Amino acid sequence: MKPESFLPDDYRPSDDEEFMSERQLEYFRRKLITWKQDLLADTRDTLEGLQDGTRNIPDVTDRASEETDRAIELRTRDRQRKLVAKIEAALRRIEDGEYGYCEKTGEPISLKRLDARPIATMTLEAQERHERREKVHRDD
Repeated sequence: MKPESFLPDDYRPSDDEEFMSERQLEYFRRKLITWKQDLLADTRDTLEGLQDGTRNIPDVTDRASEETDRAIELRTRDRQRKLVAKIEAALRRIEDGEYGYCEKTGEPISLKRLDARPIATMTLEAQERHERREKVHRDD
């Protein structure tokens, strides 16, 4: 796959193309890279803000509020770190030729689902079955 593949700015994958053609793969690769770059930029901004925000606040209530805000921000960043790992895994699947296919059934994942959630690894049906099984085991 050529990384410099030409894609018009208004390109959207469609069902009348070959599934996971070079154009579709390039579209999703770019989408994933942009998403990853945005997340990493947010993380840098947060870290800078947390470093700048370290200060002595005499009021106990204000200090508790600030510590709560920081804890929430750190949890959000942890979720984003995990999301970056999923994005990197999706980019590897593109390189390996496995992107867009369900890891459980091997069937193509719908383009609509991939466009909405480019890190998806299962078809909607397989994901729902997986979540139902997970819920049953959790409730035991």
